[in-house]
Amino acid sequence: MLILKLAVEILILWVCYILYMAILVHRRGPLGGIFFYPKCVQDRTVELGCGGGRNAGALLKRWPDAKLTAVDYSALSVEKTKAYNREQIAAGRCTVLQGDVKSLPLADESFDLATAFETVYFWPGLTACFTEVCRVLRPGGTFLICNESDGTDETGLKFEKIIDGMKCHTVEELSAALKAAGFSGVTVDHFANKPWITVLARK
Repeated sequence: MLILKLAVEILILWVCYILYMAILVHRRGPLGGIFFYPKCVQDRTVELGCGGGRNAGALLKRWPDAKLTAVDYSALSVEKTKAYNREQIAAGRCTVLQGDVKSLPLADESFDLATAFETVYFWPGLTACFTEVCRVLRPGGTFLICNESDGTDETGLKFEKIIDGMKCHTVEELSAALKAAGFSGVTVDHFANKPWITVLARK
């Protein structure tokens, strides 16, 4: 009887945890994808396509002992990311660089985790870009991609026609490009009733 009661309590706790995670993802959109990644030790993280710097800030909070490098093609985004994360930059935890994902200004095998939130839509030549990401990751490192479009949803396809250079990739396209770039163990989480996807690829 005691064992049965304990099993029921564990099941309830597990269900509560799953609901909590779903709420976090729902509220945070693509950034919620970091909650699919285990909160293990990360010495070095690179955030690719850092935009205004909020995702970089969230990653720094997620791994308070890690150092992060944020990269963006846009000079304006670089300045905004520096402003948003100025305290972490002053503390020596954050570096912000302007660069192209096709030729990253980063050393080989220098990061444990690479992230790309809502940005691979604009990467020209996925396999070439993913190969660069693979190059800067250490053996066993992980590449985390979070998109609000799975390449089949009506909204994403509509934006493709409006925004020049935008391409909403399907899960199959992303997986094929990752494997061609040298990644293995590609896994995908597809949010229920939403086109949101989280892709994890291991080097």
